[in-house]
Amino acid sequence: MSRDHLPSTEHSADSAEAPFLELLARGASADAYEQPVLLARAEGRPPERIAALEQAKLLALRVRSEIEGRRRREAELSALFETAHDLAGLRDLDAVLQAIVQRARSLLGTDVAYLSLNDAARGDTYMRVTEGSVAARFQQLRLGMGEGLGGLVAQTARPYVTDDYFKDERFQHTQAIDSGVRDEGLVAILGVPLMIGPQVIGVLFAADRRARVFEREQIALLGSFAALAAAAIDTANWLTETRSALDRLGRANEIIRDRSGVIERASDVHDRLAELVLRGGGVHDVAAAVSEVLDGTVEFTEPGDAPSAALEASRAEGHAVRHGGDWVAAVAAGGELLGALVLRGHPGLDPVDQRTLERAAMVTSLLLLARRSASEAEQRVRGELLDDLLDARDRDPRLLRERAARVHADLDGPHVVLAARIEVTAADADQEAAARRRLWSAASHLATTRHGLAAARDGGTVLLLPLGPGDTATALARRTAKELGSAVPEGVTVGASAPVGQLAARPDTVVAAYAEGQRCLEALRLLGRAGDGAAAEDFGFLGLLLAGDRDISGFVERTIGRVVAYDERRGTDLLRTLDAYFACGMSPARTKDDLHVHVNTVAQRLERVGRLLGDDWQSPARALEIQLALRLHRLSSAAPH
Repeated sequence: MSRDHLPSTEHSADSAEAPFLELLARGASADAYEQPVLLARAEGRPPERIAALEQAKLLALRVRSEIEGRRRREAELSALFETAHDLAGLRDLDAVLQAIVQRARSLLGTDVAYLSLNDAARGDTYMRVTEGSVAARFQQLRLGMGEGLGGLVAQTARPYVTDDYFKDERFQHTQAIDSGVRDEGLVAILGVPLMIGPQVIGVLFAADRRARVFEREQIALLGSFAALAAAAIDTANWLTETRSALDRLGRANEIIRDRSGVIERASDVHDRLAELVLRGGGVHDVAAAVSEVLDGTVEFTEPGDAPSAALEASRAEGHAVRHGGDWVAAVAAGGELLGALVLRGHPGLDPVDQRTLERAAMVTSLLLLARRSASEAEQRVRGELLDDLLDARDRDPRLLRERAARVHADLDGPHVVLAARIEVTAADADQEAAARRRLWSAASHLATTRHGLAAARDGGTVLLLPLGPGDTATALARRTAKELGSAVPEGVTVGASAPVGQLAARPDTVVAAYAEGQRCLEALRLLGRAGDGAAAEDFGFLGLLLAGDRDISGFVERTIGRVVAYDERRGTDLLRTLDAYFACGMSPARTKDDLHVHVNTVAQRLERVGRLLGDDWQSPARALEIQLALRLHRLSSAAPH
């Protein structure tokens, strides 16, 4: 008996599946899967054969549907990643919004997609971007709040969909809107809100010129694009809410797989990377997660630490490339090379696992760009807050405290205002500007790590840094000059104010403290101490001229305070002896006549002064400060209380 007539179940199943496997391999349409069954019936095949073909057809159609679904999700993921890439490198808001609308229209397969924004000044909403529109009146629509389907979306902050716009009575129809929609020929419309926090700022639409039912997945996808559009608008307006865009991007990360085992690994990668993005993981967390999924060692390396030839090839081709027993996937954004993911000791990499490594490199670049955007946004916020403290003295203290709390700063604690300037003789204006940018970058980083504020001002940088327990303005100024000087090649001179506090309640204090810091900075440069840091207290009696509050009692205390205290405790006349000694030209013989005491008494008193003030108290510089302190003490003691 021949093999064709053997009643083998396994053989029958194999031959039944074969035509459908061929259809799957060549990506045939769904209609083509009926042909093997129809052919078998036409040939008069046994009922068991036809039943086996029917069962194989259903299984093949399920596999085809799964493959098509995963291809569709991969296309959606790629579009979302590309949109996020545009957002991370935002230069032109209109270009980013246009790309969002184009991709939304393409993925949902609609005739038209468009985006409207609210105009708070005019109290209405207007069409900002359209794709696929042909009617001029539709493209120029302005409509009042609460009108049309878009008004319903804006009022409820929820998506709305209509299968037939003109027959739908759930929203308010107006002549202007209906005329524009009629000119465009739209029938089915889906609208989702553009949200910044709890506020609706506009609506993203997808529409067809025929009746259509939008599926739940399509509504969710348009919602993701709407979130990206809102984040782009938010970023362009110098706000700091960039996190939401990245969170939304982390929701879709599955890569199509052609085998069940590979599909499970792809799903694992999706879950791990999405979790990492949502909980704020870093690039090394991504590398660790992919290492576990690919059963290898994946490392993130800086551009200079990766094999240069393989890295350049990966960036040029857009794919991971093999380098010996390793695989290298470039982490890049636009024309900028940010690093690489390197899979060690895994030469026999499966093609789909190669795609996994490439997707991980894309997620890594998004994380790096997002963190850079967040850091730049935080630096802008710190600079704007300090500018407001320096320029707008009538700010609400409560609002100032809330803004400071967002960047982990406490305006009520003791702070020091520091004026910093880079010491560079640039050959041209571009080099000088570059040096100032380096100083600003270093100062911003220092302010971030110290929970302070920094802003570019007057050709240099001004910092507001908290003063820790036991710290002094002098020590803080010197540390700041050293740290900034080590971060940039050029030396940095830093002048500091005296400690100030309660800045939210008294913002004008910051202005006076900044002026004091500038005076100290200029004094350092005039005294040839460029590249150093100092406060007014470091300049002796000159500090009285530099300090903004003229701290006379502090100067007297620092200069002769120990002598004053000694006289008060012991009832001695050291101060009167010092006065007479300087008045008599620093002559002990003439001093004893003026005081009517023995010369040995004068000598003993001056010896005691030396022990209290130090051996160098008669040096010209110290003597001048002591005489000034004696006179100020005498004047303050004589003043009425």
